[in-house]
Amino acid sequence: MNICIEREREVMGRKTRQFFILFLLVMLMAIAAYIWIWTIDYRISSQESQLLRQQFDLAHREAMDESAEWRQRFDEEVEKTKMCIKELDEIKESHRTTHAAGVNKKLEMLEKENMDLLERIEILKQELEAEKFNCSTKQI
Repeated sequence: MNICIEREREVMGRKTRQFFILFLLVMLMAIAAYIWIWTIDYRISSQESQLLRQQFDLAHREAMDESAEWRQRFDEEVEKTKMCIKELDEIKESHRTTHAAGVNKKLEMLEKENMDLLERIEILKQELEAEKFNCSTKQI
């Protein structure tokens, strides 16, 4: 019986050893597959990060160009606005001087007309006095 037990142990030991070796072999293959997938993923990730960095740099340059373009447009509009304000101020000033000259001319004309009317009133007063005098002499 000892021999049977020893044989069973021997067979079990071989099966256990074979199972253990097979288990180790499967584990090594799994680890190798994991490392292989990880290196592929790392290469893809590093390539993706480089690609993302290039895309970011390109987008950044485009944004800077667009920003510079808008800034230039803004500066041009500021210059146009300054020129328009300057022209408007010049027109206002010339209008004031022209208006003032026109007002002065109108004032001179009105003063002259006023003087003529005052002279006309004096003449009419004298004519009225003459008529009153003529009427009063006729009644006497």
